[in-house]
Amino acid sequence: MIDIDLDEFRAKMSSGELVEGEMLKVFHKLSQEALKITMEINNNYHTELEIVELFSKLTGRDVDKTFRLFPPFYTDCGKNIKIGKNVFINACCKFQDQGGIEIGNGVLIGHNVTLATLNHDERPEFRQNIYPKPIKIGDNVWVGSNATILQGVTIGDGAIVGANAVVTKDVPKNTIVVGVPAKVIKEIEV
Repeated sequence: MIDIDLDEFRAKMSSGELVEGEMLKVFHKLSQEALKITMEINNNYHTELEIVELFSKLTGRDVDKTFRLFPPFYTDCGKNIKIGKNVFINACCKFQDQGGIEIGNGVLIGHNVTLATLNHDERPEFRQNIYPKPIKIGDNVWVGSNATILQGVTIGDGAIVGANAVVTKDVPKNTIVVGVPAKVIKEIEV
């Protein structure tokens, strides 16, 4: 097992470069830690403060006391999630965060949202290769139920992602996107 600190891991995973070999062992170790913590979150009742403490342990960062989560919650890493203030994550969300997930202040994330930061090589003989890219969600964004946001996407401040949308490209600030793939249908007056 290679010895790597969290800052090194986060920098490597945010680079968008191929991940292979020994770094995959780091994935496995962090995944096992995340499974243990999410099992605790998902299978026992916790007060709001206990959820904040458990999510801080899961992410390896201090999570603001204004954070709210309705379990169950799923992640395969946890250590590459960064959460702002006044964030609410509804039940059954799935964060594949190795590539990095940054969530701004005042964000609302609906039921069963998926954030996926990894992709695999298209060539069958190299399919096991992993390419991470971060997802960034700006301030005051609302992500509707069952939406999927794919790797490398930035959601601009004040945007709304409609329910069941599949977001494959950046979303401009103060817009509403819907559909598969998601397209802008309206600008929000501010």
